[in-house]
This record gives sequence, structure tokens and C-alpha cells, in this order.
Amino acid sequence: MLSKINAWLHLWLGLAAGIPVIILGITGCVLVFEHDIKELTTNYIHIESGTTEEQLPPSAIYRSVKRVLPDKDIASAWYYGLDKSVKVSLDHSDSLVYVNPYTAEVLAIVDHEDFFHFMDEGHRHLWMPVKIGRQVVGWSTFIFFILLITGLILWWPKKWTKRAREQSFTIKWKAKFKRINYDLHNVLGFYSLTIALVMCLTGLIMSFPWMRNSVIWLTGGYPKDNKIERVDHNSLINQPLNDALQVADKIWYKVRHEYAKYNKDAVIVHYPEREDKTVYACTDMEGGTWRDLNFDRYTLELTGRMQGPIDEANTTEWLMRSNYALHTGFIGGMTTKIIYFIASLVCSTLPITGFYIWWGKKRKAIKKTKRTQLATT
Repeated sequence: MLSKINAWLHLWLGLAAGIPVIILGITGCVLVFEHDIKELTTNYIHIESGTTEEQLPPSAIYRSVKRVLPDKDIASAWYYGLDKSVKVSLDHSDSLVYVNPYTAEVLAIVDHEDFFHFMDEGHRHLWMPVKIGRQVVGWSTFIFFILLITGLILWWPKKWTKRAREQSFTIKWKAKFKRINYDLHNVLGFYSLTIALVMCLTGLIMSFPWMRNSVIWLTGGYPKDNKIERVDHNSLINQPLNDALQVADKIWYKVRHEYAKYNKDAVIVHYPEREDKTVYACTDMEGGTWRDLNFDRYTLELTGRMQGPIDEANTTEWLMRSNYALHTGFIGGMTTKIIYFIASLVCSTLPITGFYIWWGKKRKAIKKTKRTQLATT
């Protein structure tokens, strides 16, 4: 009875979520290598490497972009390392500006609405209105998680005989297409199971606050002693705001020399607006993880919740900060990217191969019914 219910769930849930899963799998494959493809196909991301001392501060990058785009509001400067250009983001604009960090030369102004952005929108909300699409993606991911569990139960051999092991772990390429299709669904689905489960769970953490809060609770929660008291600005209310570019430069220098532990020349700095009391910066961008820092604009001291280096984080903080890296395969560099690419590709084929299995059985049942009817007439 339980096996029939499991098979019924696997069939109908698979039919219900098939198309979203195909889209999520294909777009996920493309996005895994987005940065690598862009670096290979453009001439403005990778540059000749210089030294740390030769890199120009955010103020120089700001002034260079402002000369080219005087009417644009500049939001932040993204330093990616000694051999990468600086990416400058603009407020209320679909364009990104790439600047040489050693000469301040504007290398390119590119449209953010490119092919990869199109793929990203498909992956995040299926090109639907955002609020609706995100719910569809979230619940489709949840259904796919259930499908992985029910699929494992269906795959599990009743007896671990030699023949059962061969059928469960190998594809008979010399068999007929129907059998090859079955093996592709059954065998490849098993081999991709672990990565698929990781992608599903991390995707659910991104989609649903209840899932994120559940993981935080199950893993013990954040440390209680990493909250930094905010500076009282009342005593500074009559003090004029610091120059935004000077503040950005000081924070950039401070992050690289006092806080960064990994890839110290990769730092994101936001240019503070007049009303901003805190300034955001980001460092330790390695393996798909990062470290968020917020600085008091007046004292240049950290404020709010402090994030330390990732290797000093407790279980909860490590999982939350590594969730994106675990979801995308960035966590282990090129090796895990390739593994995730293959697993994501397999996941995108499972609804197709599964549908063909169901359709074949349905056609067989229809033919059997017709033969029975002919035999009785």
C-alpha cells in the first residue's frame, strides 16, 4: 500500500512540477559558469595584474566614472582582485561600468540586462511577475525535494542481488531506447541525488523564511556575543557629515589592512549618501562566500552584527553564509562547478525521461484495453 502511494506521489507531483524543474535545471547549468564565460568572452574584466599599492582608491574610480557619466548616481565599487577590473554599479540604471583600477580608465559600459541576466530571471522567478514567480519556484523546489525522496524509495532494490545492482547502477547502452530512457532516469537520478538534495535545500532556504528559520533553530542559532552596539549619533548631530569619497577611501583601506583575511584585494565599498549613518563594505569573497561589514560613518568603527572570518563562524552562521556557495557549486572552485553543472543538467532531464516512462506505460495500458475489448466482441 505504501509503495503504491509513494509511486502515485512520484508520478503526479512529477507531472505537476515538471516544466519548472526543467527550466530551473537548464538555467542553473548556464549560471554555474557565468563568471568564467564572461571573463573568456570579454576584454574588460581580466586585466594585467599590478600590486596592491598601485590600485587606486574608490574616490579615483568615482571621479573617473563621473567624468564619463556625469548625470548618473554611483552606488558602489567592486574590486575583484589584482588582475580584475573594478565593477561600478549605478543607482536606477541597467548599466554596469568597468574601470581599470591602476589607471582609472573606463574600459566598458555594459548593459546589465544581458543573456545571463535573462537566465537569472528565469531561475529566480521563471520570467513571471516576481512575487508570483518566486512562489512558483519555491514550491516547485519543494515538490522536487519530495520527488527525490520518493524516487530514491522507488529506486531502492528489494534484494541486493548482482542483477539488481547492475540495473540500479549501470546504463545498458545496447538495449532499446525505452530501456535506455528508463536507465537514464533511474541511474542518473541516483548518481545526482546528493547534489540535487543540497541544491533543493539551499534553494528552499532562499525561498522561504520558515525554512531558513528552521535551519537556524536546528543548528543552534547565531552566536549571542557578536552584536556590536551602535554609536550614539545624538552627540554628533551638529557635526557635518564626512566627505563621502574620503569615507569610502578610508573604509576601503581599513578593510584591506585590518579585516580582510582571504583574497584581501577583493573588496566591495558603497559610496555613502548624505543621509547615510552607516557604510556597507564586503570582503573575504572566496569560494562563493563573503563577509558583510557595516561601518559607522563618523568613527569608521564596525556597527551592527559583526561577521568574522568564515572559518571562525559557528555552524549556523557558516551554513547561512555558505548557502549561496552550496547552492551554486562555487564552494569548491572549478571541481564543484563541474559537478554541479552535470547534476543540474541531469535534474533538468528527469521530468522528460520520467514523462516518457509514464507515457509508454499509458500507451501500453491503452493497447492492452483495446485488445481485451476486441477479444470480447
